[in-house]
Amino acid sequence: MNPTTVGIIVFVCTFGGALLGMWLRAVLPEHHLDPDSKDTVKIGIGLVATMTALVLGLVTASAKSSFDAVDTAVKQTAIQVLTLDRVLARYGSETDEIRKGLKHAIGARIDMIWPQGSSKHADLDPMGSGVGSGVEGLAEAIRGLKPRDDSQRALQPRALDLSETILQARWIVLASTETSVPAPFLVILLFWLTIIFASFGLFAPRNATVLVVLFVCALSVSSAVFLVLEMDAPFGGLLKVSADPLRFAYAHLNL
Repeated sequence: MNPTTVGIIVFVCTFGGALLGMWLRAVLPEHHLDPDSKDTVKIGIGLVATMTALVLGLVTASAKSSFDAVDTAVKQTAIQVLTLDRVLARYGSETDEIRKGLKHAIGARIDMIWPQGSSKHADLDPMGSGVGSGVEGLAEAIRGLKPRDDSQRALQPRALDLSETILQARWIVLASTETSVPAPFLVILLFWLTIIFASFGLFAPRNATVLVVLFVCALSVSSAVFLVLEMDAPFGGLLKVSADPLRFAYAHLNL
């Protein structure tokens, strides 16, 4: 689901609900708007508003936590890539081709997930363009090394562990493509928000100040939903996990 589209839909429904409430105020009989009726509606809407605030807050916290987890994983991967390169460098000149292959694989992966140019889209396939198999080939090449002394025999298992950890990290990208905000939840949340704003319009006076306030409130709520969906897709949209850690690691490989 496109966060921008969903945000616009939320804004239209909430602000439209407020306008609908103002229209109902003008057509409903007076006894529907007496103090007792107002108190009953306010109690009911207060309950709905409390549930909406609670659910929206929980979903926001969950999306932020997921976004931070992916960001941390990218940083950890950058550290592991640099560590692997240095371990291979300490192993000896036999690993020169493996280190060059590592740099090529990391560079290709950066270009796929964080492509340069607005016309390009991120490729989140962990096996896309042969990059995944290329990294697996590096692990096999490390496994095929023939240690000559105790130092190399100690470094080879360390390099293998790091390469396997990097291979596991690529699946984080695939897992992040699955949304944690199901469509039925958004439909129900939109229904609640529309009801709340309709009640605002029902008891609000009809003047420019009230319209502006309701407009800003609808815009704020739709922005909150937009941000939740943006954080739910950490490799796309306006809010992206930064590629700087991996780019830094790429720049310092093979040094």
